[in-house]
Amino acid sequence: MSLNKVCLKCLGTVTKEIKVLNGIVSKRNHFVYTADSSSPVKGETTKMNMFQSINNALDIALKSDDSALIFGEDIGFGGVFRCTIGLKEKYGKERVFNTPLCEQGIAGFAIGAAAMGSTAIAEIQFADYIFPAFDQIVNEAAKYRYRSGGMFDCGKLTIRAPCGAVGHGALYHSQSPEAYFAHTPGLKVVVPRGPIKAKGLLLSCIRDPDPCLVFEPKVLYRAAVEEVPVGDYQLPIGKADVLIEGNDITLIGWGTQVHVLKEVAQMAKEKFQVNCEVIDLVSILPWDTDTVIKSVKKTKRCIISHEAPLTGGFGAEIAATIQEECFLHLEAPIQRVTGFDTPFPHVFEPFYLPDKWRCLSAIQKIISY
Repeated sequence: MSLNKVCLKCLGTVTKEIKVLNGIVSKRNHFVYTADSSSPVKGETTKMNMFQSINNALDIALKSDDSALIFGEDIGFGGVFRCTIGLKEKYGKERVFNTPLCEQGIAGFAIGAAAMGSTAIAEIQFADYIFPAFDQIVNEAAKYRYRSGGMFDCGKLTIRAPCGAVGHGALYHSQSPEAYFAHTPGLKVVVPRGPIKAKGLLLSCIRDPDPCLVFEPKVLYRAAVEEVPVGDYQLPIGKADVLIEGNDITLIGWGTQVHVLKEVAQMAKEKFQVNCEVIDLVSILPWDTDTVIKSVKKTKRCIISHEAPLTGGFGAEIAATIQEECFLHLEAPIQRVTGFDTPFPHVFEPFYLPDKWRCLSAIQKIISY
């Protein structure tokens, strides 16, 4: 039996995920996707969804850098989500190739390749399976430069991983592990909200001097299209985007949750006459404290929302920083709307996710405090 036939983990689940992302059961999505209305980059654009924009970014990286390598489980034929489709045929199996089912090995090989001067772009098939590679990433990749006093590094390392809820991924295909890595100096962690951001952030990560993790919300791969610049461009890591300006409440999220919060902001305006400011954090490490603090000092109220569990979620770090920097400006306790402290459920996923109704309830609570 060929490698491609045996490599797909949990084949039934993967097949269902592809059907979800193709829109067959899209009605189960817990958000309304709103595309970026204008590109921050000038030049020719074309319509792309997020998996296409990622594929385009990888194509540009391979074309512009002869040392670039792309590898992971099943990526030779395009990967589960087709983000690498056509690249092996275009650049050859020496530069785009499958790996064994061993996440620790993928990360270890990527670190070695980057340390020797190659631009290593590794894919972990699902973010849920990044944990076998955790030691390699946090104990080796993150510390490589520091432990040598800057004499050597593995900064040409980027690891991509599909993350987050998708409709029925259950406990092994739905997790959001960004907070685990945010505790590790030496890494950079980004989470794009759509095609334009995905392409620009991925190219920035590939060319960044530090090891980078790109967590791609898998439910966004085919959620909608945007007018994406066709050329080579990069977007800043560590700079949040203020998507909607408001004076009453600051809403903070990243990835899929940004689209939930944009819808909630509209609902709050209609139901409560409350003007919310919506911020996409864009990157978890580093994160844009200045933009967040400036916003909260203006609105005096803040709600943070993410799919990961409450305890130890990155929302706690944001809340702690806001409390330290904005204490005398706050008119209500900071609210967190998150997943629950349980394994990610299957049939109860709609109750687990921080959907628009839970976020709207938090708005009602914070304005009536």
